[in-house]
Amino acid sequence: MSVHGWWLFVAAIFLLCGTPGPNMLHVLSRSVDFGVRRSIAAMAGCLSALVVVLTASAAGLTTLLLAVPGAFDVLRYGGVAYLLHLGVKAWRDGAAPVDGGEMPAPAAFAGLTPMQLFQGGFLISVSNPKLILFAAAFLPQFVEPDAPQAPQFAILVATFAVVESIWYAIYALGGRSLARYLERPNARRTFNRVTGGIFVAFGVALLRARPA
Repeated sequence: MSVHGWWLFVAAIFLLCGTPGPNMLHVLSRSVDFGVRRSIAAMAGCLSALVVVLTASAAGLTTLLLAVPGAFDVLRYGGVAYLLHLGVKAWRDGAAPVDGGEMPAPAAFAGLTPMQLFQGGFLISVSNPKLILFAAAFLPQFVEPDAPQAPQFAILVATFAVVESIWYAIYALGGRSLARYLERPNARRTFNRVTGGIFVAFGVALLRARPA
């Protein structure tokens, strides 16, 4: 892979990663609910799943999955169900009163441990079938077939992870800033319902995802 090709890859994924999607919305909402420091566990979960899928794609497992009849549909419907679950949960969550400077976590999330936050981020990322389609179709375009492929895929996956992490930090900091404007119960309730509606919209959109 040439340096020029790598920079094209960086430019492309910088724009792609910054586009609002389930992962970024999840990081944003977790930052609003728990603050930037606690939302790091959710970011780590999202990022771990992304690295797993991209690495699996490099190893050829994604192509194998897409070749198994019905396997993609199972993952797709599972992802849809999980996004709808998150959407309904956010929509139904009330706005707790504020006591002090920190925004309290909503009642539905108040007892979540770092491991649960990690698992939530991991599930929302790994259950997204669009990531599988992206990994199978996009990464090979930047790999030179005449050169050793493993090092090239390793560079691409590592680069993707770094750029994704930068956008997680941006969204998390944005969520913390947004939290200051959500101190009123009505504003918090509106945010929860907008977030829930977007998760549901993502779930409905995934129903149309199809392998090429």
